[in-house]
Formats: sequence, C-alpha cells, structure tokens
Amino acid sequence: MIVVGLVLIYLAIRKEFEPLLLIPIGFGGILANIPVAGIGDPGGFLGIIYGFGIANGLFPLMIFMGVGALTDFGPLLANPRTALLGAAAQFGIFTTVIGALVLSDSFSGIDFSIKDAAAIGIIGGADGPTAIYLSSKLAPDLLGAIAVAAYSYMALVPIIQPPIMRLLTTEAERKIEMKQLRHVSKLEKIVFPLVVLGLCALLLPDATPLIGALMFGNLVKESLVVERLSKTMQNELINIVTILLGLAVGSKLSADKFLKAETLSILALGLIAFAIGTATGVLMAKLMNKLSKENINPLIGAAGVSAVPMAARVVNKIGLESNSHNFLLMHAMGPNVAGVIGSAVAAGILLALCG
Repeated sequence: MIVVGLVLIYLAIRKEFEPLLLIPIGFGGILANIPVAGIGDPGGFLGIIYGFGIANGLFPLMIFMGVGALTDFGPLLANPRTALLGAAAQFGIFTTVIGALVLSDSFSGIDFSIKDAAAIGIIGGADGPTAIYLSSKLAPDLLGAIAVAAYSYMALVPIIQPPIMRLLTTEAERKIEMKQLRHVSKLEKIVFPLVVLGLCALLLPDATPLIGALMFGNLVKESLVVERLSKTMQNELINIVTILLGLAVGSKLSADKFLKAETLSILALGLIAFAIGTATGVLMAKLMNKLSKENINPLIGAAGVSAVPMAARVVNKIGLESNSHNFLLMHAMGPNVAGVIGSAVAAGILLALCG
C-alpha cells in the first residue's frame, strides 16, 4: 500500500492526474501504512482529521461551498433544456447500483450490501466530494477505494470520454453549430440558487446539505456585495479543506481495508458507471436534437457528468476537430453545471432510500 501511495503521487506529478487531491491522498496512504505509528488510527494524526471532517460529512460540504463560489450557472439559465442532459448523465449511477448487487450475488469473495452498492454507484457522477460524502455516510470502509476511483476517473475524462462520444455520434452531428446563448441578468443569477434550494428542501430534503452548500457559495458569488467571502471560498477555504480532505481519505488506504477483491470490482464498476453516464448524456442530446427546432450538438450531452470544467473542455475539443468554427464550450457548460446539481440530487435519493 505504500507503493500504491507512491504510484498515486507519481500520477499526480508526472501525469497531472488530479494533483490537488492525489498528492494528499497518496501521501496520506503512505502515512497510514507506516508500521506501529498508528497515524491512521482514531487517535492518530490522520484519524483525528478524518473524525473531524469526513466522518460527519463536513469537508465535502465545505468543498461544495467553494465549488458554488466558482460556478457560473449562466449557461444553464440561458438554455434550461440542457438540465435534461445533466439528469440523463446520472443514469450510470443507478445502473451501477444494480450492477454492484448483481456482482455481489454472482461471485464469492465479493459482498456488497445495498449501502455499499449505492456508495459505489455515485462514482458515475464524476463528482469527488459527493462520492466522499455519500460513502462516508453509507460505506465508510469503502471510502478509500471509492475516493481514489472517483478522482482517478475525473482526471481521465480526456481519455475515457472521446471514444464514447465518437462512437455514438456521426461526423455530421459533431459538426453541428449552435447559436449564441442569450445574456443572463444579475437578477436571474441571484434568484436561481434560492429557487433551487427551495425546491430541494420541499422535494428531496436528504440532498439539502449538498445543494444548500453549493447554492450558498453561488449566491455569495453572484450577489457581488461580499467579494471577500467569495474569494475566500474560491481560494483559501477550498484549498485548506482540499489538503485535509485528501489526507483524511488517504488514511483509509491502509492495507487491511484496501487490499480486498472488492477494491478491484469497485474500480471496474466505477469505470462502467462513468462510461454509461457519458453515453446516456450523448444519447439524450441526440434525441433532443431530433425533437428540437434549434440545433443541438449531441457532443454536449457528454458534459452532463459533473467533472467541471474538464468534461466541457473535452466536448469543445472534439467539436473543433470536426468543425474549426464550432465552439461548444459555453453550450457544454450548461449540462456540466447541471450535472453537479444532478449528482447531488442522486446522492440525496440514494441516501433517502438506503440510509
């Protein structure tokens, strides 16, 4: 497991795979596996951090505050239909929950409960903080494997998504140009987080902690009257919590918790979930293009996973390969930020059903 920690650090530095998280996670994994020291035990250095911010779900919520302060929901408000793409991309989460249960019934040595399956499925949302939040509530023993899988696949978005996007679209579809988005007013941007929070509180209270933190951060940003708070959330707060979050997750990479048959199956199921989410987003966009009066490039459906803004950048890159005048970045940001909300809602649904 010390070697695994070194590999994570190598990937972060050499390949730049989510370095902000993989370096602390890898180093935390090394510390947790030092014999006798007990650094990852409840009373040890990493154990104290884990109990303070992971066991109670605090760190992921603080990360969501920072994400909210960094997010512009303007593209989603300018084209609300793209919310359907963010919803469609969550399909991979629920199919993988079923897949994990089937796998558990089919193979000896793999034993996933319904809570374990729910925590594994959320990897398909490509949302690290949500995956950590849900697994800390439902399957804390699997937290290390789930967190590593979630952030690894987020880092591999430019590798995993393009083949799926090309397979499911034609050259003509990839060349489709979309018209410029309308201007979104300041009032719309201020009202949006309040409306989303209200709907969440009424319809899905279990998702309110995640949605509430996200929308609070966004409201602080869009209000334009508390710039100091907004900048703190975007920089100091999210940076400090990212360090502590990574080290605490690393504490769960101890050999007795990680070196199991379930770990490899979690990595495989996470990849399947992410691939299905990408595919269903693209297929939904193809359907919308057929039914809509305005052109919709099916590529933007791949941005429905909540890997912001990497998935949107990949969409833009693939679009430009087919048409050098086809700038899809802002159009892809609509489903991309919708995916952030969608993964949080999916986590709330799983928490309500399995918690």
